[in-house]
Amino acid sequence: MYVIRLPGGNLRVPASVLARGRQAHGGSGSVIGQAYVEIGPEDPDYQRLLAQSISEEEMAEKRRRWREDDEALRAEFEEFKARQSEE
Repeated sequence: MYVIRLPGGNLRVPASVLARGRQAHGGSGSVIGQAYVEIGPEDPDYQRLLAQSISEEEMAEKRRRWREDDEALRAEFEEFKARQSEE
């Protein structure tokens, strides 16, 4: 996850979220997720995190490139499967 620099100057920072839950047969388990919290310049970690932040536009570009790369990999895998079935 990335530190995202928002237009107003605040930062959207990843924060781990851990919640306890129950599994199907009465057992207990952990659910781990990721969330973001928003901090402003008054936060003690702001300057450090600002240095590693990216803009929302940069994040959107990363997502676009990931989707393109995923599509290319999927197409390559489909070609591989087709070749395997021909043998």
